[in-house]
Amino acid sequence: MTALRTLMLLALIVWIGGIIFFVAVLAPVVFSGVLPTRELAGNVVNPSLTRLHWMGLISGLIFLNCSIFYNLSKYVHPKIFAPMQILVVLMLALTAISQFGIAPKMHVLRAEMGTIDNLPQDDPRRVEFNRLHERSTQVEGTVLLMGLVVVVLTARQATRS
Repeated sequence: MTALRTLMLLALIVWIGGIIFFVAVLAPVVFSGVLPTRELAGNVVNPSLTRLHWMGLISGLIFLNCSIFYNLSKYVHPKIFAPMQILVVLMLALTAISQFGIAPKMHVLRAEMGTIDNLPQDDPRRVEFNRLHERSTQVEGTVLLMGLVVVVLTARQATRS
């Protein structure tokens, strides 16, 4: 039981901590002028976001499996898909949408545009890129908020045990 709960907590720490680090540290630092161009900053952020998504997908699957096994072994009448697991499934779905739906479209646009700062604000490719970027940011924010709720639910489960 301790091993399952430890893996659950570690998975949450990796996933949610990764998002917080990305949002609060990595992206703001590289886009704040540390690098000479926004294009170079994008060259750092894009692969970092891909790795963050993979960390999230793997961590989410670990958490989901461990929490289901934990519930099955601990409770007489376990809820296999309790609110905590449903939230993690939604988080996984949103992360997959971002990684396999939004990000590839942004990569294509980025390749077509070259240096985005050289394009006028009303260029259709830049407008679409900005729209996708906004959607990506909303998805990551939603995953983070859901993850924080999962942290609270996990903590509540620990106090009831």
